[in-house]
Amino acid sequence: MKYLSSLIIALIFINNIAVGQKNITIKGTTENAVGRKIELYKTSDQISKSLILLDSFRIGDDQHYDVRCWTNYPMMVTLQIENYSQSFYVEPGRDYVANIPFFDWNIDETRNVFLDPEPLPLLFQNIPTNDINLQIDSIDRVIARFINNNYFYFDYKFHPAPYYFDSLVHTVYRLCPDTSNDFVNRYKTYQLAELEYTMHFDSRKNIINKYIKNHPILYYDENYMSLFTTLYANTISKGTRNIPIQRLAHWVYNLDLDTFIDSIGTDPMLRHEQIRELAALQALYEAYFNFKFYDADMVVKMIEKLATHTKFQEHKTIAIQILNSFNRNNNYNPTESFTLLDINKKPTSIGNLKNKWTYLAFIRVSDPLSISEMETIAHFKKQIYSQHDNVEFITVVCDREFQKMFHFLKNTKHGDRFDWTWLHFNGNYELLNKYQICTYPWFVLINPNGEVQYDVTPAPSTGFLMNAPWNE
Repeated sequence: MKYLSSLIIALIFINNIAVGQKNITIKGTTENAVGRKIELYKTSDQISKSLILLDSFRIGDDQHYDVRCWTNYPMMVTLQIENYSQSFYVEPGRDYVANIPFFDWNIDETRNVFLDPEPLPLLFQNIPTNDINLQIDSIDRVIARFINNNYFYFDYKFHPAPYYFDSLVHTVYRLCPDTSNDFVNRYKTYQLAELEYTMHFDSRKNIINKYIKNHPILYYDENYMSLFTTLYANTISKGTRNIPIQRLAHWVYNLDLDTFIDSIGTDPMLRHEQIRELAALQALYEAYFNFKFYDADMVVKMIEKLATHTKFQEHKTIAIQILNSFNRNNNYNPTESFTLLDINKKPTSIGNLKNKWTYLAFIRVSDPLSISEMETIAHFKKQIYSQHDNVEFITVVCDREFQKMFHFLKNTKHGDRFDWTWLHFNGNYELLNKYQICTYPWFVLINPNGEVQYDVTPAPSTGFLMNAPWNE
């Protein structure tokens, strides 16, 4: 109930600021994307970094698309079609025309585009010379070129002298002087500051004193928040100089928010109340994934408590976004809207498989490793089915063409042995995103309550099938 109340308050806050936001339109034409869905995303915050869907559009026979969003400050957005995406900055009140040329949508059939991404090609039309993307690109190019030309002097193994970083800063400001656009000027400042810290040219304390301490927190500026989260990453959740991680975990387990917040304030770089609470939010997010020391359920309750008690509206919003990112990752109902075609093109849903252990395998029939794992399932399937009537194997084939699955099962030697449920994903990329499929094969175990059992489900070849929870 507390979580629901804080969510309602956060939504009211968001609706209030939305009144002053300006409409942004992104439209264009494509050459060969009929029937595909184009989606527009933004990053919720720089702590959870989860994606929020802003708009979507199904491209019709006219090859046209039109998506919209609202903002009152520049922000980065991502246009995505299937497994291909491209990010860029948008400004309030601007209209953008971005055409998509002819593109090979089957690239992901021959290589892993998650490990080796293929960007969605965008051809922007009528972009003014002072567009923030052009200015930021110029800054990035100057930085990359300078470091590449002087890479030896930036290698941490050789203990580079601050002189070389000062030369980089001088070069950037000489070739890309400040403009009338404050966002671009801040981008340059915070990018250089983050580089200075990550390349060990200056201490964390000095950079915090220069850019964070005694300065207002720029929640709306993604680059400021990126610097903030970089500087405070893992500085609290893994224990501090004066507070061991066991004591932090104890306070979290007992929901002692006041002691948790006050104690970390002994750090001189966390004396400011607002900075300390934001850093605590980041620490709690990190703690959620540290299963060795923290109880994830109690971390969630701690964040809920912070969202309820904080006096900073921005922290309430960020806390809700963090909780929503946990919810999207772990607590959704995986059986909802999961209806795909089987080998006979009959719609099949796993919604009727509650009260069963459902072992999902996402594969490609052209991938040797995928087929090897299916061989392992085939070896143990008969034994498992004979011993347990509450276990179901389902394989989802993620090749683009249904015919590949049909040919594999009907016209090869494997068909007779692979005699469990096989489904074709039928272009359902929303399903793949929900299960966070980033490689093949990928496995998901759904327990009898309809919940995902593990963050990462072991593959059959690890011996998991004989030690799975249905054997307990």
